[in-house]
Amino acid sequence: MSTHATDPDAAGAITPGAGITYASSGVDTAAGDRAVELMKTSIAASMTPSVVGGVGGFAGLVDVSGLREYRRPLLAASTDGVGTKVAIAQALDIHDTIGQDLVGMVVDDIVVVGARPLLMTDYIACGHVVPERIADIVRGVAQACAAVGTPLLGGETAEHPGLMAPDEYDVAGAATGVVEADRMLGAEKVRAGDVLVALGSSGLHSNGYSLVRRVIEHAGWGLEREVPEFGRTLGQELLEPTRLYTRVCLAMLETLSSPAAPAPVHALSHITGGGLAANVARVLPAGLIADVDRSSWMVPPVFTTVRELGSVPWEDLEGTLNLGVGMVAVVDPSVVDAVLRVAEGSDIPAWVLGEVHEAGKYEARGRVVAGTKGVDGGAVDIHGTYTA
Repeated sequence: MSTHATDPDAAGAITPGAGITYASSGVDTAAGDRAVELMKTSIAASMTPSVVGGVGGFAGLVDVSGLREYRRPLLAASTDGVGTKVAIAQALDIHDTIGQDLVGMVVDDIVVVGARPLLMTDYIACGHVVPERIADIVRGVAQACAAVGTPLLGGETAEHPGLMAPDEYDVAGAATGVVEADRMLGAEKVRAGDVLVALGSSGLHSNGYSLVRRVIEHAGWGLEREVPEFGRTLGQELLEPTRLYTRVCLAMLETLSSPAAPAPVHALSHITGGGLAANVARVLPAGLIADVDRSSWMVPPVFTTVRELGSVPWEDLEGTLNLGVGMVAVVDPSVVDAVLRVAEGSDIPAWVLGEVHEAGKYEARGRVVAGTKGVDGGAVDIHGTYTA
């Protein structure tokens, strides 16, 4: 299995010259090796029986002989990062939660097509390798991978002296999954009459932090500030890890099918950048429109706080942040109660968000969102008034 080794080339070419060493150029390979030693146990805990080999190889290997049982296996791939949320982690000097954010952003994008994740890899770029810090980041990734049953198969830590400040870092990851072709979820399976079920978020998750950071800077709030509405400090609220939905979504797919309603989960939408309406519109076909009732849930305090501190218009807020909805399932109406029970069994709040309609027979009541993220599909009518 490949793992995090400091990449000489990633640090930039070293100018030949007497007395100049790699270390004096800003790259500490010994620190990189120390970081690998510190993270080995965490990585090992994420392994599954399908993983072949151990730590230190050039590439990670996973046994996919089980795919022979598929009629037409499709591989699903996703790559993502966590944006400027890393700035909050760096400011607080807390680095063992950002990894869960990364797994949530990457692996939960795999499950929305109905795929079971097979593996994940990660990448850390930093100004200077501090072994304990890098190990904390990777431990967070590995623990979240274990939580969703996905091995952290390998990764890379690249030291970038001169390009990043010593305490700066950024993280990214990629995942691969598999889905049977005729079980793939998506817009082509959505029908008029389908119901939208929302799964609650744990907070801001990992999107919109450039807006959030600008707002708190404008307000002059420090991360150590106690906020009564949160019941904790501002920093603790902003660093709350992204909720993971892979297991609950796979549970829906695996347990809810019946002769009366085969494959009743038609689509899933991960509510990330762009907000609720834009992401739901991505999984609807042309000719259909979903109505989303803003009054169907209570917006958590962190979102209303951001709005009030920055006088952020609601339209801008709902086009940037998740506002308390982390995942949406588009399902056959016959299984709505069962979906709610599955979510409850995973300690995830869930509620009915709206319904899918034929666009030609529907009269919009609010703001209609369509054509987002380059997808030529359906639309969402987001209407009503938020409850805060």
